[in-house]
Amino acid sequence: MWSQVPAGTRQAVVVYGEGQESPDSLVVLYQKQGPTWVRTASWPAHNGRLGWTEDHSMDDERSPVGVFTLTDAGGSLADPGSRLRYWQDDNAYSTMLLPEEAHAHDFDYVIAIDYNRLKGAPPFDWSRPDGVERGGGIWLHLDHGDGTSACVTVPEAGMKKLLRTLDPADHPVVVMGDREHLHES
Repeated sequence: MWSQVPAGTRQAVVVYGEGQESPDSLVVLYQKQGPTWVRTASWPAHNGRLGWTEDHSMDDERSPVGVFTLTDAGGSLADPGSRLRYWQDDNAYSTMLLPEEAHAHDFDYVIAIDYNRLKGAPPFDWSRPDGVERGGGIWLHLDHGDGTSACVTVPEAGMKKLLRTLDPADHPVVVMGDREHLHES
């Protein structure tokens, strides 16, 4: 999958899923120093409840496998120093939360994964260029301890680090999938 990373990219968030049907993963931040990718941080993470798919569709509870740009961020809390454009809106994010207390802070901070979304729009924008049936609204967001609908979650310290580190000038991407898919390509 590294071959799909655009030539100008100097930052990559790689999500290593434990298995094709596992919700457990590891998120690693790599930054390019000269010609070399250097691992600069990592966190335990979660992905879709049912694992990974190369053919994501709405409500399949799997995270899409692929390489996607990262251009926009936001959350219900004030900007913690994001280098990506940040949209703070408590009402927009709170309407998407599940009623369980375990999910009360999921969207305090989010980074939109550019899968079936309009770049330059707030993460909570529901435009779906490839159609609603292809899913969307897939983000990096705060971890709640288990699998997601299709997002990838990381601990709060990880989200703050990503928000403060990912720089639009470095054309950041997320490379995501189960370990088998990541090592095949």
